[in-house]
Amino acid sequence: MARAIQVIGIEGLPEVRPGDDLVALLLDALAAEGLALQEGDIVVLTQKIVSKAEGRLIALAEVEPSMFARTVAEQTGRDPRLTEVILREARRIVRMDRQVLLVETRQGLVCANAGVDRSNVGEGRVALLPQDPDASARAIREEIKRRTGIQVAVLITDTFGRPWREGLTEVAVGVAGLAPLKDHRGHRDRFGVPLQATLVAVADELACAAGLVMEKLAGIPAAIIRGYAYEPQEGTAAALVRPPERDLFR
Repeated sequence: MARAIQVIGIEGLPEVRPGDDLVALLLDALAAEGLALQEGDIVVLTQKIVSKAEGRLIALAEVEPSMFARTVAEQTGRDPRLTEVILREARRIVRMDRQVLLVETRQGLVCANAGVDRSNVGEGRVALLPQDPDASARAIREEIKRRTGIQVAVLITDTFGRPWREGLTEVAVGVAGLAPLKDHRGHRDRFGVPLQATLVAVADELACAAGLVMEKLAGIPAAIIRGYAYEPQEGTAAALVRPPERDLFR
C-alpha cells in the first residue's frame, strides 16, 4: 500500500477572543463537521488563534513609542507604535535594512518584526506570539487528552520568511507530543554512502503541509494531519532553533 497522509482543514471555528476555551471550540467545530479526533492525529493551530485566546493582543492607540522606537521607525518606514511593540518583544535586533526589522524574540525565534502581526485581529490592534508556544502546545495536548481520552500531538504554527528563498512558509513555533527533528546522520543511503547532514525538520514540514489548507483568506486556522507515523516524544519547537554559533545568518 502506498504511503499517504490526510490534511483536514477544520472549518466553522468562530472568531477567537481572549479567554476563550480553544479546545472546546476545536472539538465543537469537529463535531459540527461530523469529524472526531483519532489516536495519533496531529492537531495544528495557527499562532494567531492561540495568541487571541491567551489575550496576547495590544491596541496601538495605547502604545507610547520611545525615542529609540521613533528612530528605528523612521529608518524602516513603519508606524512608531508598531515598532515599539516589536522592540518590546525582541531580545535583540539581528538586522535592520530595506524596511525589514529582523530580531531575535524573547522566545528565542529569529524572525521579522518579532512575530508581531496586524492581520486578522481588527483595526488598530496587533497580535503577539504566545509567551511560551511550547507550553501552550503542551497545555492544549493535555486538555484534549483529558476531555477525549485520545492522545494527539499538537503543533502551533506561524508564517516566516527565509533568508535564502522568496516567499513565506509555515514553521512550527510550538510543539508537543512528537519529535520535531528526524536525524538520519550516520545512516547509509541506498548506495552505502554515510549521511552527514540529513537532519529533517519534521515539525516544520508538517506545519507546511497544514498550511496548504489553513489559508489566511479562507478563515481556516486549524487542521488535523492524519496518517503520519511520527515519533512520539515530549518535543519542543525550541529544538528547531539553530544555535548562534552554527548560524551563518547571525
